[in-house]
Amino acid sequence: MLKSPLHFFFLLTFVLAFSSTSLAIVSPKIDLSVSYQDSIPKKSNPKVDAIISYAKTFLGVPYRYGGSTPSGFDCSGFINYIFGNFGFSLVRSSYALAEIGETIALSEIQPGDLMFFKGSNVNSTSVGHVAMVIDVTADEIKFIHSANGGVQITNFKTSKYYIQRYVKTKRLDYGGY
Repeated sequence: MLKSPLHFFFLLTFVLAFSSTSLAIVSPKIDLSVSYQDSIPKKSNPKVDAIISYAKTFLGVPYRYGGSTPSGFDCSGFINYIFGNFGFSLVRSSYALAEIGETIALSEIQPGDLMFFKGSNVNSTSVGHVAMVIDVTADEIKFIHSANGGVQITNFKTSKYYIQRYVKTKRLDYGGY
């Protein structure tokens, strides 16, 4: 069963790519257009709001490979440190984090969701980066993460780098929804 229009798109892309007589490589496009969901206000969760506020206090902390403290974070170290402050015990790697929670379509994304991306190699097939969504509007999906340059906020919808590396979004159970 297809779970979202995005699943249908990828299935259709696969069928079209392999149904012709010559083999074609099709690069899937991510639909960033406004959907009816964009006009529906998302429910606010006080725990998610507190986690996001806490995460923002680390803006500018330097990136450090393998880092998991305020002296320097890598992407999953940052997520673990933030969530650990609120009693969550998560797995340490971005790849392993991508396997927990509920998969969410981009049209359903909301603050607190975790977005997963390929690492620096766009041709990779595995997750190599994680970020937390902090704001969603018709024009923006902002996420906070630790990357080159340190802890920062990025707008997914205007970042060609992250759009082409997007893998999936997951929602954790924060309670209170």
